[in-house]
Amino acid sequence: MFKTADGDEIFIIDGHIAFWDGSAANQRNRHGAEFIDCFYDYHRNLSPEEWLWPHDKFTKYDEDTMLHDLFGRGYVDMAIFQPVGLTDFYKEPFGNIEKNFGLVEKYPGRLIGNGYFDPRDGERGLDLLEYRAKTFGLQGVKLYTAEWHGDSKGYKLSDPWAQRYLAKCLQLGIRNIHVHKGPTIKPLNRDAFDVADVDDAASAFPELNFIVEHIGLPRLDDFCWIAVQEPNVYAGLAVANAFIHTRPRYFAEIMGELLYWLGEDRILFGSDYALWHPKWLVEKFMSFELPEDIQKESGQRLTLSIKKKILGENAARLYGIDIEKAKRQLAGDSIAHVIEQAG
Repeated sequence: MFKTADGDEIFIIDGHIAFWDGSAANQRNRHGAEFIDCFYDYHRNLSPEEWLWPHDKFTKYDEDTMLHDLFGRGYVDMAIFQPVGLTDFYKEPFGNIEKNFGLVEKYPGRLIGNGYFDPRDGERGLDLLEYRAKTFGLQGVKLYTAEWHGDSKGYKLSDPWAQRYLAKCLQLGIRNIHVHKGPTIKPLNRDAFDVADVDDAASAFPELNFIVEHIGLPRLDDFCWIAVQEPNVYAGLAVANAFIHTRPRYFAEIMGELLYWLGEDRILFGSDYALWHPKWLVEKFMSFELPEDIQKESGQRLTLSIKKKILGENAARLYGIDIEKAKRQLAGDSIAHVIEQAG
């Protein structure tokens, strides 16, 4: 939890974390190396120097490191796994749903585990989605529309099979659809992350929440024009957050646009751990304000109440989390010692 100089407590839900295995031992082919190396380039180019990891640690980190970084040093109170399989590139899933849920059970109340699906898996995939939903109590899924699948190098949410899977989510009570629509990662195709298909899906399924991770970058305008018309479309700040360090003016422009078009209730914080560490992201965000010219043009400011919404309250609403109740339950839990040791 982050505490301001005035004693205000900010309950933080990190809406986008991963516990991946991109190690050489898990790489199925050269594309596995290309993917994790591209991730590392983002980490290296957008992180403050003191927060850089060596490449070997970045490809596969352990449970204790993740817990310490998120809940010890990183101010995070709760975090949401957003896994992706990438089994064309990796022997075991890059993000392992079963492994994640082992941690969800081990540290109750701290972690939420989302699933994923690929509509190109057809009927078999629908059965697997139902099994995982019932076994793990899924509240959300993470979709990677540019993921490779045999000869296919992507799909759209408007595809007939994708629509069947979204209908299945609705039936199973999975309401939060997190969709990667952002910068490409080598060797995936940039255009397969185009944000346009979110419009169709959001209109077809108004009962579902579409959290567009990475806010459609580099297609921010397209995303905003869709989101302003679709009240069930949300902005996931993962990746965009990191520009607060290297490109603060650009980050301010992004936030001005999001606040102008979507408003303060549809923006969610995500560190994209382990791409970036939440500690420096949270600290810089809490001290950040929009420049005067952007305030004047957009009519927006980053007030404390808005920062509270972005850092935790908006995600809590989507996932049915009572923050005050969560505070009481997490006090003195099994990893509270990690927080105490971090000081």
